[in-house]
Amino acid sequence: MKIRSVTCFINVGDPATQAERIHGAGQAAREARIALQSAGYDVQTVRLATQPLTFLPGDPLQQAPYLWTVCAEAGFDYLSLGPVLAGEPQADLSRLKIIPDLLRTTDAVFAGILVASAGGDLNLAAIRHTARIVRDIAHTTDQGFGNLRLALLANVGPHAPFFPAAYHDGGPPALAVAVEAADLAVAAFSEGTSSEGDSLDAGQKRLIAAVEQAAGQISSRMGPVAERHGYRFAGIDFSLAPFPEVERSIGTAVERIGVDRFGAPGTLFAISLLTDCLRRARYPHCGFNGVMLPVLEDATLAARSRDRLFTVNDLLLYSAVCGTGLDTVPLPGDIGEDELAGILLDLATLALRLDKPLTARLMPIPGARAGDRTRFDFAYFANGQVLDTKGVGSRGLFERGLP
Repeated sequence: MKIRSVTCFINVGDPATQAERIHGAGQAAREARIALQSAGYDVQTVRLATQPLTFLPGDPLQQAPYLWTVCAEAGFDYLSLGPVLAGEPQADLSRLKIIPDLLRTTDAVFAGILVASAGGDLNLAAIRHTARIVRDIAHTTDQGFGNLRLALLANVGPHAPFFPAAYHDGGPPALAVAVEAADLAVAAFSEGTSSEGDSLDAGQKRLIAAVEQAAGQISSRMGPVAERHGYRFAGIDFSLAPFPEVERSIGTAVERIGVDRFGAPGTLFAISLLTDCLRRARYPHCGFNGVMLPVLEDATLAARSRDRLFTVNDLLLYSAVCGTGLDTVPLPGDIGEDELAGILLDLATLALRLDKPLTARLMPIPGARAGDRTRFDFAYFANGQVLDTKGVGSRGLFERGLP
């Protein structure tokens, strides 16, 4: 298991104090990294997340390059400017128009669009606008790669340490930890030779024990760092995030549980079983705490996409129990805005009706058709197959629902 990120959450404040605040956060992040490394954990990145893009002072297009320069000087690997808060029908959507330029002019800055808030309703205008933005970024960045740094958020609260979902709540600064823990699930269901040792219950007990042991070590080291800097320790997002190697793949874990191949009947049950382990484990929660299914970040999922064993609708179904949503899903470059909007709408609907946080990172690839092999050269990606889509959307639904 590795630490995907130590994430600091702050208000960047007025321009006169921004550099001081960011460098202070950088010091906290460095100390957190050292503390976790002393416990034997590989910390892959340290990241900074600000208050939502809606509340960022000044002009974000002018602010972003400066903020990122200061972040890099302070030792951060990535910066999230948070989401445009568009979860209410009367929300101000004016800052949505700057997101494509924001992502095109930077290469380490993330943003999001929160289209549904807990206990609220869906903003159809924001969802349709998000689909338009996804298409824009797809066709104006190399292979549509800019969409890696954009997410639609639904029912996602502050202090989720995974990007692009991360944003601050506006209160005192906070620290949180995101883990890369799919390998714990692989190991838990690869052990045991007796009939009892091979049982699902035995595998669950092994995984719960591994999660609690690691979480205890992480918490014991993060708490003192947070207290020393006057930060809140927001908790750990112990989502079973993968890395593009077979033994660090959530798809592999599903298959070790007993599903012949990821996407076969029984996959939904296996994902739910893994999620249940995280629900039963005791540790300070923040963020998603579910099973992450990023198609292009998981070696086995990428391979099963090439085997055509799952569709976008299957991934939506798995979102009902996995806790994270649609992630790095490769789509045809010519997918229409109406169909994208319909997919995003369905995901946001699941988030509200099931009262759970979900996100969507959809990646239309210019010039690619369903069945084509992706050709990304990125350390965190495993190349898979562009998924098929239906070629139809729900234009009339959006038109009737908009003022």
